[in-house]
Amino acid sequence: MHPTSRRPATLGVSLLLAAVTGVLSAPILAQAQPVDDSAQGETLSPKTQSPDAGPAKPGAYLSDWFNQDLTLIGSKDISFGPKPQDDIYLEYEYFGRKGPFELYGYIDVPKILTIGNSNDKGVWDHGSPVFMEHEPRISIDYLAGRSLAIGPFKEWYVAFDWIYDHGSRKENRANTLYSGLGTDIDTHSRVNLSANFYGRYQWENYGASNEYSWDGYRAQMKYIVPIGKFDNGASLTYIGFTNYDFGSDLHKDNPARTANSLVATNVLLYSFTHLRFSLVGRYFHNGGNWEDGSELNFGEGNFRARSDGWGYYAGVGYQF
Repeated sequence: MHPTSRRPATLGVSLLLAAVTGVLSAPILAQAQPVDDSAQGETLSPKTQSPDAGPAKPGAYLSDWFNQDLTLIGSKDISFGPKPQDDIYLEYEYFGRKGPFELYGYIDVPKILTIGNSNDKGVWDHGSPVFMEHEPRISIDYLAGRSLAIGPFKEWYVAFDWIYDHGSRKENRANTLYSGLGTDIDTHSRVNLSANFYGRYQWENYGASNEYSWDGYRAQMKYIVPIGKFDNGASLTYIGFTNYDFGSDLHKDNPARTANSLVATNVLLYSFTHLRFSLVGRYFHNGGNWEDGSELNFGEGNFRARSDGWGYYAGVGYQF
């Protein structure tokens, strides 16, 4: 068993490049307009902020609401398991808003260039050929035909997050569904803020004891801060999100596992109409519900888990 998921068992979630660009709106990414003048991804309102409310910039998209990109991502010291991984992988990503449906997801091909550390297995060396995450949200306000805003909570959603890692065999496979409630929060500033609260149902989980059961919860915050625009047409944006998992029973029969874990992601996105560059710093605490420093043996000798600390990503992608 090698429980080393590349993403948050989330936005989850990826390079955060994925989660990153996913939280941004079509107009922000494709047209580099100021955040306060355009739609804002996961905080879109069906009445005033939907991408289909106005035409897209000519040449920016194949669709005026469904956005896609391909990104090559390099990662280092990623600690979703007890052995940090380095990898270079290819990612296809999509995102958009149509009516009540807010869509975001990505599909990764791990180790696409056969480059990675000794802990990394991918499509060419009997590892996982595909890792994917899909995060749809459905606007309750839109379906109700009225605003359900309460104080700063300006729109409500039924929220899902499905994560699937197709390992080479069942022991190396993960299949997780988060489901719950989401909301967008009015900060009365340029800061874009949204939140989701999920319960977790776990199918396969790299052979762990919580398979095929409801096990724990996730509280998630996402935040976007526009930094500036440049004369060359580019924009610079800070994107962050924090996932706090709690209430798992994994620790009850394995002292190396934990009930809680936290992943905090920080992204700088420099984007043109099509081309974008990203740098990501991600902090892990008990990544993948592994107790940092615990002694483990997966059949290849004893080692100590490294599930606390920073991991990094860099990506270059093209939106179409």
